[in-house]
Amino acid sequence: MNLIEIPKRLPLQRKLSRTQHALTITASLGSALLLWHFVTQLWDLPAFILPSPTMVGQRFVQAWRDGSLLRHTGYTLFEVLCGLTLGVLTATLLGYLLAKSHWFERLLSPYIVASQSIPIVAIAPLLVIWFGPGLFSKILICALIVFFPVLVNTIVGLRSVPEELSDLMRSLKANRWQTIRYLEAPAALPVFLGGLRIGATLSVIGAVVGEFVGADRGLGFLVNVARGKYDTPLVFVAVFTLIAMALLLYTSVFFIEKRLLNWQQRQEQTNFT
Repeated sequence: MNLIEIPKRLPLQRKLSRTQHALTITASLGSALLLWHFVTQLWDLPAFILPSPTMVGQRFVQAWRDGSLLRHTGYTLFEVLCGLTLGVLTATLLGYLLAKSHWFERLLSPYIVASQSIPIVAIAPLLVIWFGPGLFSKILICALIVFFPVLVNTIVGLRSVPEELSDLMRSLKANRWQTIRYLEAPAALPVFLGGLRIGATLSVIGAVVGEFVGADRGLGFLVNVARGKYDTPLVFVAVFTLIAMALLLYTSVFFIEKRLLNWQQRQEQTNFT
């Protein structure tokens, strides 16, 4: 077999792999729904304990039509995006400083690690008390929960840059901005994007925790209201919406990663041939 023919078959193989992956996910979701339906029918459970998929679907349509689901989802999504942006920017800037200065790392590491040892649900009430029950406290909670994984991955990514390449950039008289743009950022990007995937998922948790503590809008608030009314189908609707939001953010980062790291895939194919 000619090795030159292998890359020509790769697009077809990737297409078949994506199709199989989609079919696997569809079959898994369908099986889970069938099992859920059979459990509710077999044990004849009341709706406030475990509603059937049909009841949850009907409640979803009702919440969508009256606008409550869209309104609360939009508010939570805005909190998540703002908190994610703030957490990523802060973690990236501080991570760069820590990666370049061991003295600075030794100075701040105990405080950073200590802040992460405290569960976010424990400090969320304090943040709501200090900054009020408004939007800013929810954004801050999201940023705090995103901060640590992005910070660690930024430091690891920057310190994985080979020292020989750094010496080469210095020998070429590259300034700080050129070194970041052409060497450090591309080299650290795969590890950084891995941390961003984790942070994007955790940001949804941060928003819900903040809304549980004190809010009058958002999906976390909707869960609290539905729980108080024993409206379990609405709880399921809100939870599934949160899952969809987290999956959307995770998938968005995945496609960004695929787009930005396309040069690596081309290089691997070139090396393979």
